[in-house]
Amino acid sequence: MQAYYQGQTGVFTTDFPPVPPVQFDYTGNVSRGLWQPVKATQLYKLKFGARVQIVYQDTSIISVEDHPMHLHGYHFAVVGSGFGNFNPQTDPAKFNLIDPPYRNTIGNPPGGWVAIRFEADNPGIWMMHCHLDSHLNWGFSMAFLVENGVGKLQSVQPPPLDLPQC
Repeated sequence: MQAYYQGQTGVFTTDFPPVPPVQFDYTGNVSRGLWQPVKATQLYKLKFGARVQIVYQDTSIISVEDHPMHLHGYHFAVVGSGFGNFNPQTDPAKFNLIDPPYRNTIGNPPGGWVAIRFEADNPGIWMMHCHLDSHLNWGFSMAFLVENGVGKLQSVQPPPLDLPQC
């Protein structure tokens, strides 16, 4: 947050990919070449007020598992879930857009997927991660940079003057 607020360069980039850079059968036999996460300091930038949909997809890397996925700073609507690979052509037709449950953490089904939606109306940098601690070291985390909106109530407040420097 300090780097963002003070405009410091070289701390992070905003080029986190919007879709997986390598497409594969997520619940099938996954190549061992995909087992190693890449360490990076990439954020995904969102405009204030953007409507966001995320599909969490479990993979069979090592084994299928329930991943309790948590998004800081937001509650989100859980609009759909299923088993196997998410199909963007057919699965959205089954989404619950009438009365979806709201959560800040959702279990991703083993060998399946879950779709969430939220409005990016809380400016700042917000981490999204698996709540299994060992999975953080495996790369199961990322962060969103939600830009300021208009005016003081839609903007990140400045840090206190006596805040120690990083």
